[in-house]
Amino acid sequence: MAIAIRRLDPVGAEIRGVDLARLDDADFAVIRRAFADHGVVFFRDQEIDEAQHIAFARRIGPITINRFFAAHPRYPEIALVVKEPHQRDNIGGGWHTDHSYDAEPALGSVLVARDLPPAGGATAFASMTAAHDALPAALRARIDGLQAVHSARHVFGSRADAYEATRETRRDGRIGNAAAADVLDDVVHPVVITHRLSGQRAIYVNPGFTTRIVGLDEAESRALLQELYDHCAQPRFHTVFEWRPGSVALWDNRSTWHYAHNDYHGHRREMHRITIAGCALQ
Repeated sequence: MAIAIRRLDPVGAEIRGVDLARLDDADFAVIRRAFADHGVVFFRDQEIDEAQHIAFARRIGPITINRFFAAHPRYPEIALVVKEPHQRDNIGGGWHTDHSYDAEPALGSVLVARDLPPAGGATAFASMTAAHDALPAALRARIDGLQAVHSARHVFGSRADAYEATRETRRDGRIGNAAAADVLDDVVHPVVITHRLSGQRAIYVNPGFTTRIVGLDEAESRALLQELYDHCAQPRFHTVFEWRPGSVALWDNRSTWHYAHNDYHGHRREMHRITIAGCALQ
């Protein structure tokens, strides 16, 4: 079967006719181009084990091991994203961008479905390039050249009170290593970046890890960030991916947000995530 790409509106593409466990160079080049063009790409009916998951991620770039998520017991490169039937809160249940709190933020993430509920548990993705292009002219001019602070402490640190869900996921061991977050320096990134692969402009603030705008007082910063979040959260920028057994998603953390739906209470969901290292933003 020949490789085929089906564009999704408004963000992402589904790639068919590939076996991620046995990719040749030509098909991998097509995937890499689609990744740059669409921000997130999805695959169905894949049968890849953990070693093959790692091998696919390494073809894209070096792997960054997450400091805070529970790791796979045999494959430390893989972070476990799990919710058990008795647990109330999920991981990633709010709009965010993986690893924006790093000085060199993650290039991308590869998520593989391992155990799914009978219904629910979709992941929404939002295009930050489409959101940027649709900014009102006055707001676009206002944020041009601004910088924002990103932090892990308020989510993963020992005094993480920003999210009620943090308390449950820490108690049950799904996230940990608060000491590493406590000593992790806050970082500063541009509010709008130029994407290295596509050349497009993208909004690079997110509700999960952005804490303030540099140079504005607290009230001004909070108001401006909320205005940007409200704009980016519009459904016209979103695609919702419904997971099935054998589904895999590869997304670009520099041009998308994502949000894991928490609508499958009483059922188990286990996903395996690998994070791919990036570089400084500009």
